[in-house]
Amino acid sequence: MNSRVKKYLSLTVLGFGLLLVLSLIGFFVIDEIKGGAVGDGQNKYELIVDPGEPSSSVVKELATSGMIKSSVYFNYLIKFTRSGNKIKQGVYDINDGMSARKILDVIISGKVKLVTFTVPEGYNNRQIGDLLTNKKLAKSQEEFLQITTNQALLSKFNIPAKTLEGYLFPETYSVPLNYPLERIAEMMIKRFYKKLESIPESKGISPAELHFRVVLASIVEREAVKKEERPMMAGVFLTRIEKNINLESCATIQYLFDKPKKRLFESDLKIQSPYNTYINGGWPPGPISNPGLPALIAAFKPEKSDKLFFLLKPDGSHYFSATFKEHLDAKKKYIDVLYK
Repeated sequence: MNSRVKKYLSLTVLGFGLLLVLSLIGFFVIDEIKGGAVGDGQNKYELIVDPGEPSSSVVKELATSGMIKSSVYFNYLIKFTRSGNKIKQGVYDINDGMSARKILDVIISGKVKLVTFTVPEGYNNRQIGDLLTNKKLAKSQEEFLQITTNQALLSKFNIPAKTLEGYLFPETYSVPLNYPLERIAEMMIKRFYKKLESIPESKGISPAELHFRVVLASIVEREAVKKEERPMMAGVFLTRIEKNINLESCATIQYLFDKPKKRLFESDLKIQSPYNTYINGGWPPGPISNPGLPALIAAFKPEKSDKLFFLLKPDGSHYFSATFKEHLDAKKKYIDVLYK
C-alpha cells in the first residue's frame, strides 16, 4: 500500500470520526433543546396506556397534554432506542418537569403495581362494585355506587341521568393499588366514548339521543346470547315502542334483583317499579347494564322487521315471532316442555 492510499484512508477514517463526533454533539444539543423538560414539574398529567396501544398514540397524548416539547423528537427517541414495543400498559403519573428520556424510561419500565380486573359485557354498576370490592379496589359495593352518582362526573361527560349506569365500558383494566374509585370510573367512561368513535352513526348526536341508544343497548346486552341476534333484537324493541306495545323485557325485571334469577315467575312480573316494562309502557328510566360494543352497534344499527316477540331456545338462540299466536306456539315447543 503506497503512502497516497494510506493518507487517503487516514483522512477518510478521520472524516468519519469527525462526522460521528459532530453527529453526537448535534444529537445532545437537540436532546437538550427538544427533549428537555417543558416546565418545573408543577403541571401533572395522568397518562393511561391501554393494552396494545401504539406508541404514536401515546406520543400524541403526551404532546396534547403539554408534557413534551416535540412529538417528532419523541418519536425519533422511541425509534433510536428501539422502544416501540416496550411501552407497557398502565397508569403513569407524568409531570412537565420530566425530560423526554425520563418519560420514556417510566413508560417502558412499567414501574407501577397494577391490579387487573375484567368487567364482563352486561354487568350493571352493582356487579362492578362487587368486582372492585373483591379486587380490594373498593371498600364496598356502596362506596363504588356513590361514585356512580357523582354529579360532577355526570356533568363532565354530559350524561343526562342520575347514575353512570350504561357508560362504564366493559373491558379489562389495570390500575395501581389504592387507585381512587372516581378515576377508575372516569377511565371506564373515557373508554366508552373511545369505543363509540368506531360507530359512524354516533357522531354528532345529542346527549339525549345517545342516552336513548345506551338504554336500548343495555337491554339488548342482557337479553341476547348470540351476538348476531343483537340487531334483530334491537329492531323488535323499537317496533314495539312504535306500536305502543310494552317492551315486556325479562332483563328489566332481572335488574330489580341483586342477583339474577334462573327463572322469573308470574309474581316477579307484577313488581311495582319504573323498570318493570311488563306493567309500564315506553323505555325504562335508564340503562339496566353496561353494554359492550356489539350491543351498542346494534342499538345504532337495528335490523327492523315485522317481528314483535322473541324467546330463548335451549340451544341459546332466540326464536323471533311476528304474532302473539306464533310466539305462544314457539313457547309450547321450546319452553313449556322443559318444565313439565
